[in-house]
Amino acid sequence: MFVIFGLWQTICSMLEIEAKVNMDRILVIDDDEEMCGMLDEYLRSEGFAVESVHNGEDGLGRALSGEHSVIVLDVMLPGMSGIEVLRRLRSESDARVLMLTARGEEVDKIVGFEVGADDYVPKPFSPRELLVRIRALLRRPGSNGKPERIVLDDLELNTGNRCLRKAGREVELTALEFNLLELLLRSAGRVVTREQVTKLVLGRQFSASDRSIDVHVSKLRRKLGERIPGEDRIKAVRSVGYIYTLAHEDEKRKLG
Repeated sequence: MFVIFGLWQTICSMLEIEAKVNMDRILVIDDDEEMCGMLDEYLRSEGFAVESVHNGEDGLGRALSGEHSVIVLDVMLPGMSGIEVLRRLRSESDARVLMLTARGEEVDKIVGFEVGADDYVPKPFSPRELLVRIRALLRRPGSNGKPERIVLDDLELNTGNRCLRKAGREVELTALEFNLLELLLRSAGRVVTREQVTKLVLGRQFSASDRSIDVHVSKLRRKLGERIPGEDRIKAVRSVGYIYTLAHEDEKRKLG
């Protein structure tokens, strides 16, 4: 009886360890310790492993460890600001980053996206809203577990190692930019609506007043560069969405 009980305890311990290993790990970088405690309790109850750091310098060190699935980063931090943490992080990592901003601080949102944030949540927020945004960041369009190579023009997108090469040279993308480009390349030559981009890339319902996707598209355009002088690879279709244009379409426009 004691042998069976001991074996059962061992099996339970192994299962518990395996569950912890397979948990998505969330890093929260915020100086509000009370809020961090609340998020820790809530996110753990939803099956996440959570770590909290309360200043920018230590937060950057932990973010660079590569141990976390999503980093929740406050803009206003003592010492090194959240924007500076993100800027330094992006020089070495494409980790998913969700910024926390003061409600109404449009400048923080725009600068955060320009530096490389994947999404933002304005304070004050509900834990449920944050959870939805985190889960959206963890989802990837076209993720069937089978790595693919998508080759178009001089671009090669590898969904296995999430690497983009342009004319053989690696181009650094944030997690959200990678997802956005993957969606556009899979639909090359066809319009992808703003509703589709918002749902599949940002992971939330479409709102006509949400212009954040425009910032991401603009930044992605700059990283990809023009296919031919004066012609963007990604074009906006007014009031509809975006299209990754095919080379022959650009040639027609040039000849015309």
